Amino acid sequence: MGNLIKVLGKDLENCPHFFLDFENAQPTEAETAVWNQVSAVLEEAHGILAELQSYNGAGQEIREAIQNPGDLQLQEKAWNAVCPLVAKLKRFYEFSLRLENALRSLLEALTSPPYAPMQHLEREQALAKQFAEILHFTLSFDELKMTNPAIQNDFSYYRRTISRNRLNNQQLEAENEVNNEMANRMSLFYAEATPMLKTLSNATTKFVSENKTLPIEDTTDCLSTMACVCRMKGCIKVLKEQPSNSVEGLLNALRYTTRHLNDDSTSKQIRALLQ
Repeated sequence: MGNLIKVLGKDLENCPHFFLDFENAQPTEAETAVWNQVSAVLEEAHGILAELQSYNGAGQEIREAIQNPGDLQLQEKAWNAVCPLVAKLKRFYEFSLRLENALRSLLEALTSPPYAPMQHLEREQALAKQFAEILHFTLSFDELKMTNPAIQNDFSYYRRTISRNRLNNQQLEAENEVNNEMANRMSLFYAEATPMLKTLSNATTKFVSENKTLPIEDTTDCLSTMACVCRMKGCIKVLKEQPSNSVEGLLNALRYTTRHLNDDSTSKQIRALLQ
C-alpha cells in the first residue's frame, strides 16, 4: 500500500478506462468461492465499525483508580470497566487477521495468470467491488481509531495492571482471554496510527514476497488500476472541499501512511493536494 502513491505518480488521466459497476456487480460461478469467503468477512465488518464507533473507554474509572491507589474498591471498579473493553479490542485485532486473509484471497484471484490485472477487474467485478469495500472499511476503521485516544489508554492501563499483579505473584482471570503473547501482538497493532491500513500493507508485501513467480507489476498494476477506477485524485479533491473537522482523519491516513508521498518521482500535483 505504501507503494500506491508511487504507482500513482503516473498521470491518472492515462490510466485504463472501463466501467466498474459498484452497485450491481454479482459474482460469476468462477468468483463464487472467493466471493463467499470475503463476503463473510465484510458482513462482520459492519458490526466491528458499529462497536468501534460506540467505544467510549474507561477514562473516568482509570483516572479515579490512579488518583486513589489505596482505594481497592476504585481499583476493582476500573479493572471491571477495562476488561470488557480489552476483550472488544481483542475482537478487533482478530478481525484484522481475517481481513488480511480475505485480502490475500482477492489478490490471488485478481492477479493470477493468464489475465492481466485490468482484465481481471473487468471480468471479476464482484471481487473488485469487494476489494473496494475492504479499502472503505479500512479507512473508516482507522479514522475512528485515530480520533479515539481511549483505545490506547485503556489497553495501556490493562497491561500495567497485569504487570503489577505478576510482580505480586497474582494472576487475574482476564489473562486467560488475553495472555501475554496476545497482548504483545495487540500492542503492536494499536501502536500504529492506522492499524488496519498497516495490516493490508503488510499483507500485500507478504503476498508479493511469497509469490516470486508472479511479476510484482501484476500486484501494483492491480492496485493502481483500482485507484484509477475509484478516481483517487478526484477523491482527494472532494475531501479537501469538505469541512476539515469531518475529513481530516481520512486525509491524515493518506499523508502519513504513504511512504513514497514525498519522493521526487511522485506527481507534484498529488503532493500538493495532500499539503
